Amino acid sequence: MPSQPLSPAFAALLLCALASPPWASLGEQFRLPQRAASQASSAGRTKNQASAGQPSPEEELQRALNDAGSDRAALVRNLEGFLKKYPDYPNRTGIYRALVEASLQLKDNVRAADYAERMVALNPNDISILLLAIELLEHHEGEAAFRRAVSYSTRILDLVEHISSSERSSRVSVEQWELQKKGDLANTHLLRGDLYFKLKDYDSARKDLETSYEIFPTASAAQRLGETAELQKDVNFAIQEYARAFALAEGKNGNVSREDIRKKIGNVWRLAHGSENGLAEYLLSTYDAVTRPSLKKPGRNEGAKEIFDFTLRRASSGSAYPLKDTRRKVVVVNFWATWCGPCHALEPLYAHVAADFRDLPDALFLSANCDEDETLVAPYLQKDKLATEAVFADGLDRLLSVSSFPTVIVIDREGKIAFRSDGFQPDTFERDLSAAVRRALDKAAAAP
Repeated sequence: MPSQPLSPAFAALLLCALASPPWASLGEQFRLPQRAASQASSAGRTKNQASAGQPSPEEELQRALNDAGSDRAALVRNLEGFLKKYPDYPNRTGIYRALVEASLQLKDNVRAADYAERMVALNPNDISILLLAIELLEHHEGEAAFRRAVSYSTRILDLVEHISSSERSSRVSVEQWELQKKGDLANTHLLRGDLYFKLKDYDSARKDLETSYEIFPTASAAQRLGETAELQKDVNFAIQEYARAFALAEGKNGNVSREDIRKKIGNVWRLAHGSENGLAEYLLSTYDAVTRPSLKKPGRNEGAKEIFDFTLRRASSGSAYPLKDTRRKVVVVNFWATWCGPCHALEPLYAHVAADFRDLPDALFLSANCDEDETLVAPYLQKDKLATEAVFADGLDRLLSVSSFPTVIVIDREGKIAFRSDGFQPDTFERDLSAAVRRALDKAAAAP
């Protein structure tokens, strides 16, 4: 087996690892200098051994390190010889960790996995060690190794589920801690689902992957679900999951390549439909369904059946704006969004019409915002102040079937639509809207 160069500080690093408790994190870095490590090992000599003139285990360990020099293969032999002589050495977790690192440098993944599992046996509740063992076992081709990796992922899942908020750092808020725990649960289910997938236990894989996606939707979970469904000949489910992965993927960045997903969904779509006709529309509707729920506003006015049953909110303060107070008035509503370019172009024209009716108390002009992310509205209104009262649509757009922006609707005194403009013609908009408002006002005035 070819030897690999050993860094000069490696001996000191190992001794520091031995000085750390068995439950120390894998990510913890060694910091003791060589001289301090040597002093520490000398101080560990037992009295009985000193009186008998025999070297202590610490001294023998130091000799094993010195004899290995920069030869990693020799280091592995020497440390294994030390463990054979002292199988119950108290801080053998540190030795196992060093053997894992050296074995990986020597590209001996089987030996590295073996010592990682020995670390698990000593530290069954250390998630970082469990993850290391899983990662190394995944390099094996045998089913038994994957089964053990599944058992370790199940143990991680149990540990994460039983973590209490009382254990969180004082520097982490309860909300941050809950979000972190949610992400850990989703990732662990994804990890175990991926292991089941590699074992070709597709039913178990699908269960874990669906749980992961339900907790925290990711492109990785959706892609693996699509691959699982495709192997199970469930083409329609594969299309759904590949479309979700396509919507959540970030181009060529991240863990999932949108380019790869495009090829996968194209293949299953052709199997199901004979061609790619309709695929683009399906992907767009899936994108809307996947990305919008995270920003979806709370369901407001769900039970409202007519306009005057609605209570909107002022965008400036959030205070209630009940439309029942507008009964017997002509109400003009401009439905808009901050991201809508035509809405910006319409605003000054809409303001001109509203100004023409400013002295008529029976004509009311509103600007109803339809942004899914309401946090965008306040900064927008600070920069571009509207001439009319700005409110949140709060479901009024749903009642009036507003599906594009801008949409301007005139509502008569009876709560019925008297005029509607989906989009606008700049040359005729002011004239058409003014005429519609006057007709609604004149109709009301002429009524008995």
